[in-house]
Amino acid sequence: MTILNEIQLEDIRILQHECEGEDFTLKLNWETLRSRNGLNKNDFLHYDGVKLVGFLGLYDFGNKVEMCGMVHPDFRRQGIFTKLMDEAIRSAMERNYKLIILNAPSQSHSGTGFLKQLPCEFSFSEFQMKWSQTVLDDYEDAVVRPSRRDDEETEIQLDIQCFQFTKQEAKDYYQRILYEDTLKTMMIEKDGRAVGKIRVDHSDREAWIYGFSILPEYQGNGLGRKALKKVVAEQCQLGYDIFLEVEATNEHALRLYESCGFKTIQRQDYYQYKGKRCFNVK
Repeated sequence: MTILNEIQLEDIRILQHECEGEDFTLKLNWETLRSRNGLNKNDFLHYDGVKLVGFLGLYDFGNKVEMCGMVHPDFRRQGIFTKLMDEAIRSAMERNYKLIILNAPSQSHSGTGFLKQLPCEFSFSEFQMKWSQTVLDDYEDAVVRPSRRDDEETEIQLDIQCFQFTKQEAKDYYQRILYEDTLKTMMIEKDGRAVGKIRVDHSDREAWIYGFSILPEYQGNGLGRKALKKVVAEQCQLGYDIFLEVEATNEHALRLYESCGFKTIQRQDYYQYKGKRCFNVK
């Protein structure tokens, strides 16, 4: 198993710059690339001599794995990405994921064109949103604190009840992210009880919010809105640009984020892989 070294990370950064257009950004999850634990092979690279011309990364999200990659414009239509994907699919199969998801920016014509040739079907779109320096108020009484080890069961239950993880998937995911250096999990309290969580991942001067969830019986009373505002205000004070992602079909979450000052900056399209190497979804 491998961990990317500094030279490889720089090669990926250069390749990303050479592949991206003016109106889209590839979702390479840099905070994850920098904090791989080496237990599984998640990164697949193709060099032409000393130049990196192809890359594909696997990103574990409990019961599913996402894939995102790229090939240098001068080296396309040579089978490079097909080879990388074949290796990645084989690796993902060994880990019994329920879903294998491929993603590409909706504005990337080469990416969407390649996906149309594969045995996959469109699943959903996701908006990437950036906070727009809106004035925030009415959050002072929100109680948000760093997660502790005794919050483990609450975090697991939140992933089960709000993100449809199985118990084992939630346990495995909790253990995996426990040692990610760039990640900070915050617990949201109500009357002294932890009833929600919000995770913040830092990459350079960016803060990405995800895993935001409130136990169903505590939803609908403004608790989540106040907690989100408090976390955003804190990250702003620390000097971070603040981002998050939300499925296009989740209108309730979309309205919540917009009301707190987030604006859509681009869209990512996700496709479920249906090839014969993928496990059947039950």
